[in-house]
Amino acid sequence: MLTVLVDYDSGNLHSAEKSFQRMSAEVNGGEVIVSSKPEDVARADRVVLPGDGAFPACRNALTRDRAALFEAIEDAVIAKARPFMGICVGMQMMASLGREYEDTKGFDWIGGEIAMITPSDPSLKVPHMGWNDLVLDDVPAAHPVLEGVKTGDHAYFVHSYSFRVADPAHRLAHVDYAGDITAIVGRDNMIGMQFHPEKSQSTGLRMISNFLRWAP
Repeated sequence: MLTVLVDYDSGNLHSAEKSFQRMSAEVNGGEVIVSSKPEDVARADRVVLPGDGAFPACRNALTRDRAALFEAIEDAVIAKARPFMGICVGMQMMASLGREYEDTKGFDWIGGEIAMITPSDPSLKVPHMGWNDLVLDDVPAAHPVLEGVKTGDHAYFVHSYSFRVADPAHRLAHVDYAGDITAIVGRDNMIGMQFHPEKSQSTGLRMISNFLRWAP
């Protein structure tokens, strides 16, 4: 089994790589590598797309500058239905549209848009940064990656924009920051996390280990 963390020059992947490798060793999840090669993504059994920075820059880094890499990702996730995890901006790009700086088309894998966080309490700062309590949403079926995760568990966030899903069934969890902020989205073989599981201690590590055992 091979899990590929996609490297497209969007952030330091060292901590994510170490977390995935650690949990893979614990659950016998196979090899974990960081790669920017389309051929590695093509042979991957699981694909992880991280992302730090602005939505348009991350989107262009994949679809304009590394078209072959994105084609390999889309083939693995959509055509071959390989398990996929999007992290932070990697999760946001699953949306139909991003509205950071300029309107930018997303992958359109999960309907909705990425919009600026607007807390109802003006004393709360944006970006939303730090620990927050997850609230699991009442969706039709519990997601395997969330096994053992419960409302009140903590996750670590750093972001100014959030996912407004078109279909409530695709929002698996949210947090309260003077208003609902989508924390986890998912459908079929895909899951996306606005927070950083590799920085979210036991909660994040549990999700990573669940993902490495997931067989949609």
